Amino acid sequence: MPAEPTPPAAPRRPHRLDAHGDVREDDWYWLADREDPAVIEYLEAENAYTDAVLAPTAALQERLFEEIKARVVETDVSSPSRLGGWWYWTRTDEGSQYRSYWRRADPDHLLDAAVVLAGATDALADAKATPGAGQLVLDENALAEGHDFFALGVWDLSPDHTLLAYAADTDGSERYRLRFRDLGTGRDLPDVVEDVSYGSAWARDSATFFYVRLDEAMRPFQVWRHTLGTDPAGDTLVHQEDDERFFLSVELTRSERFVVVHLESKMTSEARWIDAARPDADPVVVLPRRQGVEYDVEHAVVAGAGDVWLVRTNDNGATDFALGSLPVGSQDPAQLRILVPHRPGTKLDGVDAFAGHVVLSERAGGLEQLRVLPLTGAEHASGEVFGPDHLIEQPDPVYSLGGGANGEWDTSNFRYGYTSLVTPMSSIDYDVTTRARTVVKVQPVRGYRAEEYRTERIWATAPDGTRIPISLVAPKDQPLDGSAPCLLYGYGSYEITIDPAFSPTRVNLLERGFTFAIAHIRGGGEMGRSWYEQGRLEHKSNTFTDFIACAEHLVATGWTSPDRLVARGGSAGGLLMGAVTNLRPDLWRAVVAEVPFVDVVTTMSDTSLPLTVTEWEEWGNPLEDPAAYQAMKSYSPYDNVVAGAYPALYVTGGLNDPRVGYWEPAKWVAKLRAARTDGGLTLLRTEMGAGHQGASGRYDVWRDEARVQAFILTSVDITQ
Repeated sequence: MPAEPTPPAAPRRPHRLDAHGDVREDDWYWLADREDPAVIEYLEAENAYTDAVLAPTAALQERLFEEIKARVVETDVSSPSRLGGWWYWTRTDEGSQYRSYWRRADPDHLLDAAVVLAGATDALADAKATPGAGQLVLDENALAEGHDFFALGVWDLSPDHTLLAYAADTDGSERYRLRFRDLGTGRDLPDVVEDVSYGSAWARDSATFFYVRLDEAMRPFQVWRHTLGTDPAGDTLVHQEDDERFFLSVELTRSERFVVVHLESKMTSEARWIDAARPDADPVVVLPRRQGVEYDVEHAVVAGAGDVWLVRTNDNGATDFALGSLPVGSQDPAQLRILVPHRPGTKLDGVDAFAGHVVLSERAGGLEQLRVLPLTGAEHASGEVFGPDHLIEQPDPVYSLGGGANGEWDTSNFRYGYTSLVTPMSSIDYDVTTRARTVVKVQPVRGYRAEEYRTERIWATAPDGTRIPISLVAPKDQPLDGSAPCLLYGYGSYEITIDPAFSPTRVNLLERGFTFAIAHIRGGGEMGRSWYEQGRLEHKSNTFTDFIACAEHLVATGWTSPDRLVARGGSAGGLLMGAVTNLRPDLWRAVVAEVPFVDVVTTMSDTSLPLTVTEWEEWGNPLEDPAAYQAMKSYSPYDNVVAGAYPALYVTGGLNDPRVGYWEPAKWVAKLRAARTDGGLTLLRTEMGAGHQGASGRYDVWRDEARVQAFILTSVDITQ
């Protein structure tokens, strides 16, 4: 028999860290130096070890990959969306890693989404012979040629639809190169702007473009203005945000009337505007920032009042946010008129304004909902701005509403996505006037039969008595005797919600008897702003004990048992994985931690690292606050590894990751392997040419997922 693979052993190089009279010894601190050849050698050795350990699962991995391929329609088109006399959609082709972007002219609005979709679908067979084939706008596959990684960070059409601004990243660093394409000729203009970030806006002249730049800490902090045909070296700095807590972004309003600069920390925000017809003007503050007050704005036009900002704000105790209106040009908070008051328990998440109506994205009882408010055209100062509102009804009790492309300003149509744990994504067109609901396209999933599965929402009880929702999907005949395997997923940070949505790759596990469950733990936004507040800063431990409570409830109610239970999470969810592994190593058969944020104290104490200062309002400042330091140290996964038995672990990292340094998972794995006494698996796989999101091509993503699934399946003794 071949010898068992031998895991790498990263040498110990003791490093002393002092803070607030406390000393930590970090034997693997040296792994953060990517210029040290020994670091790359170690990461490559870990990759080789992981490959060797998983080599016996090669046939299973290939089977899982082929099942994903067979289930996904590889040559397909997305739902077309109308914008400015054109229909736009994306297309994927069998054998291609990335998407291409297409459009079809419709200046007289004679077509609807179904007709355009039919033409684009027919064109898959013969683009030259099909009238609805459309015009190729951009092909990601051509741009990605010769690169192991590719991602678009900017995709922005000029108001006259003659130009496309796009920005590409080819190494996962999230620093992009901005180009401009002439859509008449299909050729790129000579203008090239290096080192840009997410966020962009065109002025109304379709010749002036606003973009964002990062500082050395990967913080978006500047808006620049470029005029086509000029040297980018002469571009104008429009605004620089010097407060290191704040991120900056820029966008054009749906009305194309204003360019808005958004400035946000974790607890405070501010917006500034520029008339899109006067792009050389200085940005004007909407409402001056005040610590702890958050707001964002949407432009609307109200008859008798003209241009107003619809302001979503938490001011004056509106914990779950209220909606007000403010005349454009006013900076007086006293002129903010509340239109939709604060409703405790109903979180106002977003506002979409159109020429004749507004759609509110809300969350109540842990579920998303869409509320339509028609604009009445009344006087701003006297009459009601909105007519009678209504909710867009949804067919299932547990679901998720995905975003839709709603670029048109003067329309009665609202596009949104609908999915659940058993329902593939559907693109829905909703007429806000007639209330007609039209399904434009349903995500095709070959061989999948929804009737074979059941989905439920159940509730666990946290140690402090709080009820924690769990969404799950399982085979319909799943016995509740503890015999079934279960994958429990969690995140629980930044007020990000993990809603119940369908995944075609997840069907691989469901077909093999798995239950898949999502723990909607505190620190996320599933149950409103208070849900987030109860899982951050000094309350962060609630995130971890909530997840453990969900796992214990699944075991107690017979959905699974500890020797059949696998936990999975990534990034801040990887911190969750590390914390619950330390707290309850006996509760999990295996743990998958992807790009995990596990070295919390050291990272949050190093202001030279990307994003550290901006993160202090989420986690605390361990440099200046001894209590924050001790709180972090109490749960930081890396600092709480002790000798003992641990579940099998599969850990990932990205060498070019600007969000979670590759060394965090690398150090954690090295320390775990040195500490564990049970001889169990601790695997590390680092993407050597990618960043936080891992592989970028869809086939590469599927192969990575097949590898993870093979680890999950074999950890619970499923090898078929």
